[in-house]
Amino acid sequence: MADLLTIDEAQRLILERAQPLGSERVRLEDAAGRILADPASAVVDLPPFPSSAMDGFAVRSTDTPGKLPVAGRIAAGRPATRELGVGEAMAIATGGVVPDGADAVIPLEYVVDHDNEIEIADRVATGAHVRPRGGDVRAGETVVPAGALLDPARLGALAAAGVADVACSTRPRASVLATGTELRPPGEPLGPGEVYEANGLILSTQLASAGAVVTRLGPVEDDDDAHRDALARGLEADVLVTSGGVSVGPHDLVRRIEAELGVEEIFWRVAVKPGKPVSFGVRGATLVFGLPGNPVSSLVGFELFVRPAVLALQGYSNPLPRFEPGRLAAALRQNPGRDQLVRARTRASDDGVLELEPLSGQESHMIARAAAADALVLIPRGEGELQAGSAASYLRLG
Repeated sequence: MADLLTIDEAQRLILERAQPLGSERVRLEDAAGRILADPASAVVDLPPFPSSAMDGFAVRSTDTPGKLPVAGRIAAGRPATRELGVGEAMAIATGGVVPDGADAVIPLEYVVDHDNEIEIADRVATGAHVRPRGGDVRAGETVVPAGALLDPARLGALAAAGVADVACSTRPRASVLATGTELRPPGEPLGPGEVYEANGLILSTQLASAGAVVTRLGPVEDDDDAHRDALARGLEADVLVTSGGVSVGPHDLVRRIEAELGVEEIFWRVAVKPGKPVSFGVRGATLVFGLPGNPVSSLVGFELFVRPAVLALQGYSNPLPRFEPGRLAAALRQNPGRDQLVRARTRASDDGVLELEPLSGQESHMIARAAAADALVLIPRGEGELQAGSAASYLRLG
């Protein structure tokens, strides 16, 4: 199988052609799951004022230890009306503005409070329990870099820093086309030789989770004119993903008709199991993926090749699949010519290393068995067997 590309080679060829699409301004509240096109900077210092980290009393550290009268009370959102005088304390809530003159806060539990006077037994360190202005970030400093995915933590950081809208990468338009005369929508009765179509839904869901705006075109029967019409419509998108029809049988029409429509095929077939007959091509700026018709092959091919491309179109800083370390719970035989992605279930172990339990039924048509998997375990090609307890890399599903 020397003519087959490796997974790494195929990914390199794809990413070389997946150029970011552009950007648009998006309100922060609408930006969840989007990818930043430009760095987002703080509008204000964060915190915007010196604030208390505890419920307690604002003091001058040089006045401690000792007894101090309580000269006022500061609630969050309501700053002190005057500077803290020498020999005084002010009660302060968590998040309250530390008044001018104070340089420390002592928590409630460390004072004796009676008759509007507090007694402090030990010296309070300068700066204790005070969050300095700009201690998190200064106005104008980058809060989130370009190429980052806007998850809840990043959105919260931007909101706290006063950012109202951000430049987000344009979401790719993606078309999905499932091919095959035998395909029927779920809910309809099946005739002889017919099966329910699942790949369109699988791929649409995967594309949406990668940030694409998805249009489903299929399924289409194995007919030249039907294929030509559907593929022509699909090629109007930024990404076209087909399933089925990419092998060498008499009803495998996708690659031939795509070529007639001007698609330049970059590669066909990758040394991976499942999913060897995957194809990738381009027409202008449109990226064109042909995935096998077996549902698990289609699912795996998307994660290895399509998702990285969709993320790269959005300028994501690290679009390649993120494999994590784990440990095999059972032995697995290697394939001499192809890397394998084995469906597995993860489970915690006593020593903290995630264990990977391969599922029974690894054939590429067994999508119902795949529903129990939450990981794809990478088994490099080779002549031997990886024993239970061996280190392994896995890709999270879902």
